Amino acid sequence: MLQKTTIAFLGAGSMAEAMISGIVNEGIVPANQIIVTNRSNEERLKELKQKYGIRGMKREDLQFEQIDLFILAMKPKDIDNVLLSLKDSLKENHLLLSVLAGVTTSYMENILHEGQQVIRVMPNTSSAIGESATAISKGSSVTEANIQLTKQLLESIGKVYEIEEDKMDIFTGLAGSGPAYFYYLMEQMESVAAEAGLHVETAREMIAQTILGAAKMVQISGKTPAALRENVTSPNGTTAAGLKALAEHGGGEAISQAAKQAARRSKEISSQFIEKVKVTN
Repeated sequence: MLQKTTIAFLGAGSMAEAMISGIVNEGIVPANQIIVTNRSNEERLKELKQKYGIRGMKREDLQFEQIDLFILAMKPKDIDNVLLSLKDSLKENHLLLSVLAGVTTSYMENILHEGQQVIRVMPNTSSAIGESATAISKGSSVTEANIQLTKQLLESIGKVYEIEEDKMDIFTGLAGSGPAYFYYLMEQMESVAAEAGLHVETAREMIAQTILGAAKMVQISGKTPAALRENVTSPNGTTAAGLKALAEHGGGEAISQAAKQAARRSKEISSQFIEKVKVTN
């Protein structure tokens, strides 16, 4: 447990809540050392306080000398105003983690004081149950100690992967947006189950268990997805018929395009911030 670490979330949306839930449930940081602020929604702060035992307050009431780590979880469009409001109160030892899609570390560093420590983070909503796939990319001034602290904190909500920042867009397309692809797949399978007369709740559990089992097979067996697929595909069998239908209806291409389009959108958002850095410099 990071007993002496105090965290302030700037933003109280679904991603902030998912991370708070994971951190509190794993007990890595005491709930009363987690502070949440948002721009104006006091009811949302009360809801999170009651649910997780954390502290909610207005941003102007933050005691910076008591905070070690800030997690930026507001909307990306608000990043300039938020960073400028923090700038004069931040010290070099303050660490900022940004979960904002598309906002680069260089963009944040350009607004803040030279030497400010920033890390870009891309979790997914499975962090709420401690099963996130989370990528981190470090800024130019981050200490090794703070990289390790960040990993330790984020490992409380799942697995952490340190990657180069120019790979963050494809990570977003694959893992950041990835849970939604599987939820969509499950929706379609549920519809088929309902058409066949299966009880929806039963079908949902069966489908979830099937996906969970397949994922664990990849993790535990050491085999590639292709090898595992081949292992369960008998010639002229049921699986072969299903895979043929997937291919004929563009299933593989649809999956590829989903990841690519999400990555492309992430890159488009990033490019807006990169261009702003170029203009200001």
